[in-house]
Amino acid sequence: MVEHAEIRMVRRGGSKINFREPVITNDSRFLLCAAGESVNVYSTSTEEFVHDLQGHTDLVTGVVLNPSNHLQVYSCSADGTVRLWDFMDGILIKTFIIGYPIYSIYVSEKHGGVVFVVVPMANYKSSELFQLVAVHLPRSGDQEVEARELSAVLCDVSPHPGAVSFGREGEYIAATKGLQLEVFFFKKQKSYRFSLKSGMKKGVKNAFTCVSCHPKEDCIATGHADGKIRLWRNFNQKKEYTYTTLHWHHGAVNTLCFTPEGTNLLSGGIESVLVHWHYTQENQKDFLPRLGAAITHIAVSPDGSLFCTSHSDNKITIIQSCVKVSAIIQGLVKGDGVWTDLIIDPRSKALVLNGKPGHLQFYSLHRDKQLYNLDIVQQEYINEEGLDQFEVVKAAFDARGDWLATVEERRKKGAELEINLKLWAYDKLTQSFVLNTTVTAPHEDRITGMFFSPSPETTMLVTTSLDDHFKAWLLADHSDTKEGFWSCDFVGGYHLLKPGCCSYSADGSLLAVGFQEVVTVWSPASWELLTTLSQPPGAIRDLCFGRLSCSKYLLGTSTKNQLCCWNLLTCSLEWSTPMDVSLLQADPLSENMAAFCSQSGSSDLFVFKPSEPRPLYSQKALCTGKVQHAVFAPRDQMLESCEERTQWLNRSQLYFITQDMDLLTFSTKTEEDRLLASSKQLMVDDSVAVTPFYLLLGKHRRQQLEKQEALTNPMAERTQLPQGSIAIKELLHTPAHVLPSASFLCAMFVRSLLVSRSSAREEKAEEEMESEKEEEDSEGEADPRLGESAAWAPSEEFGAPALTKAQERELRKVKTFDHSWLSSLLDS
Repeated sequence: MVEHAEIRMVRRGGSKINFREPVITNDSRFLLCAAGESVNVYSTSTEEFVHDLQGHTDLVTGVVLNPSNHLQVYSCSADGTVRLWDFMDGILIKTFIIGYPIYSIYVSEKHGGVVFVVVPMANYKSSELFQLVAVHLPRSGDQEVEARELSAVLCDVSPHPGAVSFGREGEYIAATKGLQLEVFFFKKQKSYRFSLKSGMKKGVKNAFTCVSCHPKEDCIATGHADGKIRLWRNFNQKKEYTYTTLHWHHGAVNTLCFTPEGTNLLSGGIESVLVHWHYTQENQKDFLPRLGAAITHIAVSPDGSLFCTSHSDNKITIIQSCVKVSAIIQGLVKGDGVWTDLIIDPRSKALVLNGKPGHLQFYSLHRDKQLYNLDIVQQEYINEEGLDQFEVVKAAFDARGDWLATVEERRKKGAELEINLKLWAYDKLTQSFVLNTTVTAPHEDRITGMFFSPSPETTMLVTTSLDDHFKAWLLADHSDTKEGFWSCDFVGGYHLLKPGCCSYSADGSLLAVGFQEVVTVWSPASWELLTTLSQPPGAIRDLCFGRLSCSKYLLGTSTKNQLCCWNLLTCSLEWSTPMDVSLLQADPLSENMAAFCSQSGSSDLFVFKPSEPRPLYSQKALCTGKVQHAVFAPRDQMLESCEERTQWLNRSQLYFITQDMDLLTFSTKTEEDRLLASSKQLMVDDSVAVTPFYLLLGKHRRQQLEKQEALTNPMAERTQLPQGSIAIKELLHTPAHVLPSASFLCAMFVRSLLVSRSSAREEKAEEEMESEKEEEDSEGEADPRLGESAAWAPSEEFGAPALTKAQERELRKVKTFDHSWLSSLLDS
């Protein structure tokens, strides 16, 4: 196999952007955060993804700004390297090889050329003891350098990044673990340890959860599991230390952060509220509530103008210093699990799966951004352990994306299972789905499968359930309603066996339903049972029809570790193979199928065509655990690979989710090179910072550019729209609560932008009069003899009629016309 055909598994999107504390650049224009094996760069004003910094081969565990150069960042990873990046251009400047897995990184302006990292005390990942070491970065011209000068600072520290903090501009460093606080002074080269009692009644509620040091004064703020915040002072002496206690959080304090000047302390926890403590007035505090999910990290920009909070639902909220949310960067929400499978929205090509509790999230795989959430349950979610609430367990789209079907369940202890089937219609006006029909208790037991018919002639939904039946739901049109509603059209069964799965053929002419060990094939047009298919022992786990040239095949997996293929033309078993297939997925754009198999605690992948005995691609030990959810997503731009092993990636891309909720996909080296080249086209604002140099030369340069543009582009001299009109000022500067209705303001605003016809005609007439006057003046100056001969004008001597003004203008134009080309022609 040639090199460009190599296939590798990558994290294309959906990485955890809340894994580590984000970083805001000095000018507050960009936000950087660890995202899987790369560092993502976002715009703080537009929320858009700018580009990513790729180079690490394992999970990125920390990102910090370079104190000596505000256009550079350090990143550390579990691959044992620290990398220096130019984040504006996305260029890797240098790689420092540490040789140990790194769990967090810290820098201080006072310690130039040194980074502080947390590494295991033993040279293997499974060590439970960690130490904070100072790494002296060597100065070398090589891009890849081995950093060998390491010195231990603190032993037995927590690998959590919020457990270590620099204080008083780098004079000391504080670390917390369990019930102990340790402070190390660099000047004295001495450390002090302070311990708290575990508490007689509340167990280990006094345990430290996070720490943050005051940037200007000797003060350390620590968060605790009981929701308290302690401010430590006089800790440079072992016995004379003091602390004061602040308490608002009812749960554990997850994160603490001082502002750059130390005037305020920010805290967050499970309450989804950002608490703003005033440092000089400890009893005074402000709140920013309802941020949507538990706060895990807080970061502040170096100039203090922006705050940002990371949340447990994989979200970063950007907040202005006036405590106002200005932007939200939402990643793929990863809850406790995925019950709906992975689905592709036919309209937006977005990945659809479970999001927030009771919601479906629409996630763009190409932009790595959540598009929106759809509230399915439409009930207030109560965050309380042991409370049974509705969960979305099934979802399906029709072929055109006009309809969405969802199933929600709630099982109470000692009570019957509650099931709701909901049908949603796509509304083009709101660009979202609107609830059309709700069916309470569509089945008497749990729904095991749900599919729309792909046939364009009818809109039909089929559901299978453990109540021994499958049902067909049909959209009925009624003249008294604007849109039809759904009703049950057919109820089917087979010898009181429980149906576990179903599948439609590509044209919708056949429906296959698996009743335990029997496969039944039905005609949806007449609901006639056409045939039953036999197979080796074991209940049918999954069914899937072939596509395109392989549409005559039906594939199924069983609980007895068998993968079977039936020929529908002969109604016989074509072939079978012993495989423990946990998931079978068909590519809707080709004949290819993907089978994930479980073996020895890991998953293997086989990509094949039902008509060929040899697989197109296979990979062993894909990931640990079983793969339960996967989907083929259509490509925006088709690949043109001719290699046999990579042709299955030309039209679609295979995505799957592991047991650790990581979204992975497959990519070729050619595709990686193309993405890397396109990522270098930065979406950077062209505005220039107002510096003294710009004030001297910027104005002159701008005038030159305007002149050059006016010469090259005649349309640049068109009439400018009115600036500073009363309507615009009223619209932008008046408080919203006193403004008139939007319809009134809109009409007023549009009229202010229009140029009236009368004024345009007047300007045109004035221009014509001025041009006539200039022509007359130029004639008088060009030929003074005309004034002498005016006495014998031919109109007076011979009685010729007088000329009109229009005829005189035409004669002047003929007179001024250049006839030199005619004389040169006669001379030749």
